[in-house]
Amino acid sequence: MNITATNRLKLLLANKQQSLLKNGLKGIEKESLRLSEQSFIAQTPHPKKLGAALTHPHITTDYSEALLEFITPPFADINKTLDFMQNIHQFVYDNLDNEHLLATSMPCGISGDDSIPLAKYGNSNIGQMKYVYRKGLWHRYGRTMQAIAGIHFNYSVPEMLWPALHQLEGSKQTLAEFKSTGYFHLIRNFQRQGWIILYLFGASPAICKNFFKSRPELMAQFEEFDNGTLYYPYATSLRMSDIGYKSNNQADLNIDYNSLTGYVDSLSRAINTPYPEYEAIGVKVNGEYQQLNSNILQIENEFYSTVRPKQIIEPCEKPTLALKRRGVRYVEIRSLDLDLFNPIGIDANRARFIEALLLSCLLHDSPEMDITDFKTHNTNQLTVAHQGRKPNVELIKDGQAIRLQDWANDILNNMQAVCDILDENEAEDYYNQALTEQRKLIANPDLTPSAQILAKMRAEKKPFAHFAEGISRQHAQNFSSQKLNVTDTEKFIQMVLESHTKQQEIEAHDTLSFDGFLSKYFSQK
Repeated sequence: MNITATNRLKLLLANKQQSLLKNGLKGIEKESLRLSEQSFIAQTPHPKKLGAALTHPHITTDYSEALLEFITPPFADINKTLDFMQNIHQFVYDNLDNEHLLATSMPCGISGDDSIPLAKYGNSNIGQMKYVYRKGLWHRYGRTMQAIAGIHFNYSVPEMLWPALHQLEGSKQTLAEFKSTGYFHLIRNFQRQGWIILYLFGASPAICKNFFKSRPELMAQFEEFDNGTLYYPYATSLRMSDIGYKSNNQADLNIDYNSLTGYVDSLSRAINTPYPEYEAIGVKVNGEYQQLNSNILQIENEFYSTVRPKQIIEPCEKPTLALKRRGVRYVEIRSLDLDLFNPIGIDANRARFIEALLLSCLLHDSPEMDITDFKTHNTNQLTVAHQGRKPNVELIKDGQAIRLQDWANDILNNMQAVCDILDENEAEDYYNQALTEQRKLIANPDLTPSAQILAKMRAEKKPFAHFAEGISRQHAQNFSSQKLNVTDTEKFIQMVLESHTKQQEIEAHDTLSFDGFLSKYFSQK
């Protein structure tokens, strides 16, 4: 029985199982740069009062010691996810000494690569591996690019939906295979349509000139907004553009999104294929590691993509092996800028829209992709990142030019039925409200966050750095004027203590040399 994905929703409705679309799990990861009282990137170590970055489940660091990362558990109710993120922020502010968090994705308060301290994770083998990986990223791409912050939206399709679809479609796959196939179906559609995230939520149309101190040759491509700021007049998300992070070797990667096996195999090839430019850097130079290896990718995380299939990994397990062994558990959407007008970087409206978009991607037809399709999707993304608000800007869909607004309206129209179902029998039509809100932004680009940021900078006659810092300090003052309740504070303090203990235990139980550890890690089959 050959059922196309377009019919999935009809099957659910005909069998009165559409409510199975509800209650998918939503988790959020949010990065924020820690700034000193003088508005410069913090040079202090990750505060001990926040726990051990290696082992704390919710408060860690990303690339830099100053780049905090907050991770919520996944919840079916997005309000619980956001409340948890709010509590993380409050606990952090309760324990920051004369420092604050930058509210924007594009970094300010930096002065070249040397001003950005690499994150450290202690003396254990896994801690050293994380440090050396970051050292490798520095040699390959520079530190400045790694100081960019964003939001990762993690979404797990409702578990009860999979067996229902499996049965309704008469699939011959095992349920586990069907589930992974379904996630890659969703991923391909998100790659086709994901540019809409940049248009609607992009909030990085401008960059501090200091961002280019270590790579001044990149400045020539931009226009000058004022003495301290570069920009593109119609940009939405320069964070998601080609401002230097993506290297040529990654641009030429042909990662297969047509199946789990294809994805794992193609990504594994990149991790195991030497790259001459990185071989020239050296791996172990004068007895000190400069990178984990000299291959196209050191590890899976180095592959930059807007969406990743994910599985929870066991200690020291390679992510590709986790996928191969246990299939896809959720998807990670990586194209969201921080909402600088929101103290925690994201709101419920935005999250609900993304959830509905992902379900729409799952339910609609999703043909397999080839390298030409992949390059088209990348081109569309760059077009929207650079000039998404330009009047009558066109993208490429199915080999034909189409106005961005026309395609955007098609996407939202296709989401309507999903939003109706998610709102069914609920007290409020929150998903329809989220959809209606975004329709306004499609009709009027001046309402988008990127346009609002530039308009406010002009009105206040402030360069990007001063504008970003002003809003960041307002958020900091709001958090500093209140305290986390006693019960939640005690829970976070307990997590801090447990994280330090766990790191010490890991360090105490290491028996292999670091060389031996890396050899064992990369030889996993």
